[in-house]
Amino acid sequence: MFELYLDSANLAEIRILSESLPLAGVTTNPSILASGGAGLTQVLPELAEILGSNSRFHVQVISHTVEDIVAEAMQLHALPFDIVVKIPAHATGLAAIKQIKQHNIPVLATAIYNVQQGMLAALNGADYLAPYLNRIDNLGFDGIGVVADLQGMIDRYQLPAKLLVASFKNVQQVLQVLKLGVAAVTLPLDIAQQMLTNPATDAAVAKFEQDWQTVFADKLSFES
Repeated sequence: MFELYLDSANLAEIRILSESLPLAGVTTNPSILASGGAGLTQVLPELAEILGSNSRFHVQVISHTVEDIVAEAMQLHALPFDIVVKIPAHATGLAAIKQIKQHNIPVLATAIYNVQQGMLAALNGADYLAPYLNRIDNLGFDGIGVVADLQGMIDRYQLPAKLLVASFKNVQQVLQVLKLGVAAVTLPLDIAQQMLTNPATDAAVAKFEQDWQTVFADKLSFES
């Protein structure tokens, strides 16, 4: 089943968007939490209240050594929420993922910029892979191509990992990765808002209302 996430910890905006979007949960990273000035002890309970107890939260480790990453992951896993531990897909992170999966802790390999990073993370047991689509493009490479190749390898080798694509600059990029059959995406707030807005639809609704009121005034449909 496809999973849609918001890449934010802005509680007010998440509350508004959750009324229209079928959200599986929220993804965060150290920069997102720091920009909001609120830590997990405040944010997670409020997110659970907004999105419901079945929501999933992707939370990134701060530690840098394998031993410390594993210890931090176990502490995150012990929290009373459905948490996927985010670990950068560099050499230290890949080593930590191997150890963490021995404890059956859900893991997302994050900050993926090339196919080999994602493939190694999947083979080490990562449950989710997060390629940074637009950031890959900004480095002069093909973000859609990286996502397509990773999805192809997941399908070809029947790997249990899911692609959770991150870093979008427009709605068109989101639609492109959906066509590839990815399992999940996480959207920044501005892109999520754009997906809910279409001026042509608003214009059509205004015309419907104008035509209706010309004949039926303020009556509702069942009163006509």
